[in-house]
Amino acid sequence: MVMFVDQVQVHVQAGRGGNGCVSIRREKFKPLAGPDGGNGGNGGDVVLVADPQVTTLLDYHRRPHRTAENGGYGAGDYRNGAHGMELVLPVPVGTVVKDAEGETLADLTEPGTRFIAAKGGLGGLGNNALASAKRKAPGF
Repeated sequence: MVMFVDQVQVHVQAGRGGNGCVSIRREKFKPLAGPDGGNGGNGGDVVLVADPQVTTLLDYHRRPHRTAENGGYGAGDYRNGAHGMELVLPVPVGTVVKDAEGETLADLTEPGTRFIAAKGGLGGLGNNALASAKRKAPGF
C-alpha cells in the first residue's frame, strides 16, 4: 500500500569544516625550513531542490535525520583538505519550508528552485596560512 505524506519534520545538519594542519618542511641541511601545513576543506551544504518528478515526502518521513559530508583535513606539503559534498534533497514542487517556530523560510514553487537549508562550516587554517614576517614558523 502506497502512503502519501504531505507534511514532515526533517532534521538537517551541514558538514563541518576540516582541521588545518601543523607541519614543518624538512630538508637535508635545513632542519626547520618553514611551515608547510595545508588548510582544511569546507563542509558540505544541505540544499532543498524542487523536483517535478517527486510527488511525496515519504522518504523524509521514514528517515528524518540527514547530514552533509564533512570537509577533509589539511596535510603537510601545502596540501589542502577536500571540500565536503553538498547533500541535495529533492522535494515536490510547491513545498513550503518552515522553521521550528512556524515561520516561512522558503516557498519552492518553480521546478529547480534551490534553498540552502544549512550552510557548511569553513575549514580551519594550516600553519602556512598563519605565517607572517614576525612569526615565521607558527606551531599552532
